[in-house]
Amino acid sequence: MLFNSYSFIFFYLPVVLIGFFQLARVHHAFAAGWLALASLFFYGYWNPAYIGLLLGSIVCNYAFGMWIAKSRTEDRGLRIENPEARSVERGSGKRHLLIVAITANLLLLSYYKYADFFISNVDLLAGTHWNIGEIMLPLGISFFTFTQIAFLVDTYQGKVKEYNFIHYVLFVTYFPHLIAGPILHHKEMMPQFARASSYRLNWEHVANGLMLFTLGLCKKTLGADALAPYANAVFNGVQSGMLPTAYEAWAGALAYTLQLYFDFSGYTDMALGIALLFNIKLPVNFDSPYKATSIIDFWRRWHMTLSRFLRDYLYIPLGGNRKGKMRRYVNLMATMLLGGLWHGAGWTFVVWGALHGAYLTINHLWREMIAERFLKQVPGWLGALAGGMLTFTAVVAAWVVFRSNDIVQAKIMLEAMFGINARPIALDAVLHGQLLLTTDLSGRDLIKLLFYSLAWVWLLPNSARLRFIKGNFILALAQAVVVVCLLALAIDQFGSYSPFLYFRF
Repeated sequence: MLFNSYSFIFFYLPVVLIGFFQLARVHHAFAAGWLALASLFFYGYWNPAYIGLLLGSIVCNYAFGMWIAKSRTEDRGLRIENPEARSVERGSGKRHLLIVAITANLLLLSYYKYADFFISNVDLLAGTHWNIGEIMLPLGISFFTFTQIAFLVDTYQGKVKEYNFIHYVLFVTYFPHLIAGPILHHKEMMPQFARASSYRLNWEHVANGLMLFTLGLCKKTLGADALAPYANAVFNGVQSGMLPTAYEAWAGALAYTLQLYFDFSGYTDMALGIALLFNIKLPVNFDSPYKATSIIDFWRRWHMTLSRFLRDYLYIPLGGNRKGKMRRYVNLMATMLLGGLWHGAGWTFVVWGALHGAYLTINHLWREMIAERFLKQVPGWLGALAGGMLTFTAVVAAWVVFRSNDIVQAKIMLEAMFGINARPIALDAVLHGQLLLTTDLSGRDLIKLLFYSLAWVWLLPNSARLRFIKGNFILALAQAVVVVCLLALAIDQFGSYSPFLYFRF
C-alpha cells in the first residue's frame, strides 16, 4: 500500500487512527496490538507471502535479544561472585550470541538481496551457469533488518531497558517507517509506546502531522513524479545507445538528483507526519542536504538515520579515527563501500559508495592540510558558496552512477556532462521537444521545473521543522487553508502506480 493512494488516505489511515484511539480508551495494550496488526496488514497488502518472513525475523531477533540480556545479567553476577574471573569471562556469552544473531540477520538479507548478484558474478568469472531461480526482494528488508541489528547491539551494550513483546513488534513493524525508514533505535521508540500520553488524541500533533504529511505528499506528486519522465527519458535514451548532448546529460542528472530527493524526503516527511498523528515522534532523516557546504556536511544532512547507523555500528567498531589518520581513511572507505552495497546489489552502488568514500577522504585531507593552514582569512560566505557549489556538483555526479544501469551508461553520461564526449547541441530541438530524440518532452518545461525545484531545496526551510502557529487564530486558520489546498492539489495529481524509489533499496 502506498502513502500516495486513495485507499491509504481515505480508508486505511482513518480506520487505523480511529481504531487506535478508541481501543486506547479500553486498554493501552489493545491499542498497541491493533496498531501492530494494522502495520502487518499494511506490509502484507503488497505481498502476503512475506508476512511470515517478517514475523519470523521479529520473533528470532526478540528471542536473541532476550538471550543476550539474560547472558549480560549472568555475566554481571559472575563478576560479582568471582571478580578474579572478570578478564576471562566478561561478556563472552553475550558476545557469542550477538555474533550469531547478527550473522543470521545478514545471511537472510544476503540471500534475498545479494544472492543473484553474487551468482551472476561467479558465473561471469568462472564460466558456470548456476540457477537458483528468481528471488523476489521483500519490501523494506534492508530497513527492518538494520533496525533489529541496532536493537541487538543496543541490548548487548545495556542500552535496552524495556522488553514488552507487543511494543517490540510495533517498534519493528510500525507502518509509517516499515518500508523505507527512517532506521530507528529501540531506545528512542520504546519509551514513546509506553507513555500514557501517546494513547490520547492530541489535536496539536494532528494539525502538525497533517501539515507534514501534506508537504511530503506534495514533494512526491508535484516534485518527484513530475521530474521522473525527464530523468527516465535521458537515462533510458543513453541505455538504448544514444549519445546525449552536454545539456541533456546535465538535465537528466539534475532531474534525477531532484527526483530522488523529493521522492525519499517526501516519503520521510509523510512517515513523520503519520507517526505524529499517533503521538509518536520519528527521528528527522533529512536536513536540507543540498544546502551542504561540504561532503562531510552532506552526510550529516542526507538520510541521517542511515549515516548514524553506519557511524555507530560500522565506522566506530572498525576503529573510527582512533587508530591514526591512515586507518581513519581506510575505515571511511570501507564504511561507504558497504553503505553503497546496502542500497542495492550492483556494481554501480559499490562505485557510488567508493566515490563518496573518496569524497570524504579528500574533504578531511583538505580541511587538515589546506583550509586550516592557508584559508583562514577567506570570508566565510565565499568559502560556503564555493564549497556548496563544489559539493552539489560532486553529489550530482555520484547520483549519475547510482541511477545508471551499469558502469558503461554512467561513463557515457559523465563524459557528456563534462564535455569529454557529447553530441553537439541543437538548442532549438532541445527547447521545443524531442529530448534525446526519444520523447516529445519539452526542454523549456524542464528548465522551469528544475528552476522551481532548486528554489525549493535551496531557499525554503526544512519541512520537518515547520509547525502551526499557536496563539494567533487568523494565522493558524490561514495555514490550515493553505495545507488543505495543497493536499487537494497533491491528491489531484494521483495517476498511475507510482511507488517510492527507496522501496527498491
